[in-house]
Amino acid sequence: MRTIPVKTNPPYAVTIGPGLLRECGARLKEVLPLCRIAVVTDSAVGPLYLKAVTESLKAAGYAAGAFTFPAGEGSKNFSTLSDILEFLAGERLTRGDCLIALGGGVVGDMAGFAAACYLRGIRYIQMPTTLLSAVDSSVGGKTAIDLKAGKNLAGAFLQPAAVLCDTDCLKTLPPAVFAGGAAEAIKTGVLCDESLFALFEDGTLDVDPAEVIVRCVDYKAGVVERDEKEQGERKLLNLGHTVGHAIEKCSGYTIPHGHAVAAGLAVMARAAECLGWTEEPLAARVCACLAKNALPVSTEFSPEALAEAALADKKRAGDSITLVVPRKIGLCELKTMPVAELPPVIRAGWEA
Repeated sequence: MRTIPVKTNPPYAVTIGPGLLRECGARLKEVLPLCRIAVVTDSAVGPLYLKAVTESLKAAGYAAGAFTFPAGEGSKNFSTLSDILEFLAGERLTRGDCLIALGGGVVGDMAGFAAACYLRGIRYIQMPTTLLSAVDSSVGGKTAIDLKAGKNLAGAFLQPAAVLCDTDCLKTLPPAVFAGGAAEAIKTGVLCDESLFALFEDGTLDVDPAEVIVRCVDYKAGVVERDEKEQGERKLLNLGHTVGHAIEKCSGYTIPHGHAVAAGLAVMARAAECLGWTEEPLAARVCACLAKNALPVSTEFSPEALAEAALADKKRAGDSITLVVPRKIGLCELKTMPVAELPPVIRAGWEA
């Protein structure tokens, strides 16, 4: 069992290890007074873990109810948010009560945003069940829903009161879902740590995913502590996401987030090398690592279509947009450019 502190205001801890869902009630008593808890989950996760979680909560003395919505990015909208808020009101939760996000990134976003909105803010707990949510989205307090114009365009920052990451959940993940999480972990290696990136090249992710989760969370915790509201350094965590979000939008959100980010990372690695922005060759190495982990390195959508979709990205500011550019494995930088220069950059790294 490993615990990583996140020194935001207020601070919280990320606990990583096996069996945490079965123990969640007893563990939450260390940080959460007895209260009413609404567990928010989706139709894929609920049948697997909801009973164990609610039984553990009730055994510890909490009053627990649950709300389940259809799994998938298509549910990340105002309609689902409204349904969750009406459920919370119907359960008569107060400001002293709490939400639990039990699931992957979509569940974490939905439950977190609902917690930020309901009664102008109540506590929530993250219980990630996918590799993607474990290494990335459950930590840092970003919550959001999608709008017709683009991904994650309405949301709020709200740090969780705790994160319980049960590594046993990884055993039930379909291979494609596990691979989607690998994309965010590989992104972290490209951002910060040559030795972490090497773990994905030699197969350590499959052998010891807990070690990968710990190292990714430790890095992200430090970034969030220094830049909680994404005014500077935290923007680096968007490596691969400008093109990745565009791929998601162009696909009608049929391409999962992790796979879209992988293709976006490959595009940016090739573009950076082609345009002379790198300190050393890296595109071939990045693409080989992605492919080794069953992730795409190209996209069928044209550079023009991707650039048009990216114009709605939240990283755009007026007539400029900020891209995360890899310089070498373990070092990236922010590059702000006019939006008119985005299509040639994407074209430089694009492969069908």
